[in-house]
Amino acid sequence: MQPKQMHIRRFEEKDFFHIQQLNEEEGWTNLAEKSEETKAAWKHSDVAFVAECNGVMAGYMRGLTDGVVTLYVCELLVKKEYRGCGIGKALLKHAHSFYPKTRMELLASSTSKTYYEQLGFRSFSGYRITMPEWEK
Repeated sequence: MQPKQMHIRRFEEKDFFHIQQLNEEEGWTNLAEKSEETKAAWKHSDVAFVAECNGVMAGYMRGLTDGVVTLYVCELLVKKEYRGCGIGKALLKHAHSFYPKTRMELLASSTSKTYYEQLGFRSFSGYRITMPEWEK
């Protein structure tokens, strides 16, 4: 679907229902099932934007920044029927424009890494652990 008009704006609490719908559609069950934690994360994120196309939430981006060195992308998701229209790139550039001196960093899955490489992101190694994994 080609968007006639795209508008990027800051996240508002009323957007959360649609964000969770996108998470469920994408199969991001960790975010979808932990609704209260996910909502709290959105409320406490200084980088939180949604993209609307033709009156529909077509995508979102949530991140964190120190405002000086690093802008970390926590999630970037575009509704399947709007992929390939430049929405993800527009969300990333829009967020980065507020913190132009920072470096933008993120973790990519094996299925999304080529997308970020096509946008010019450089690959680097990263690691992740959760509290329950410390106990193993």
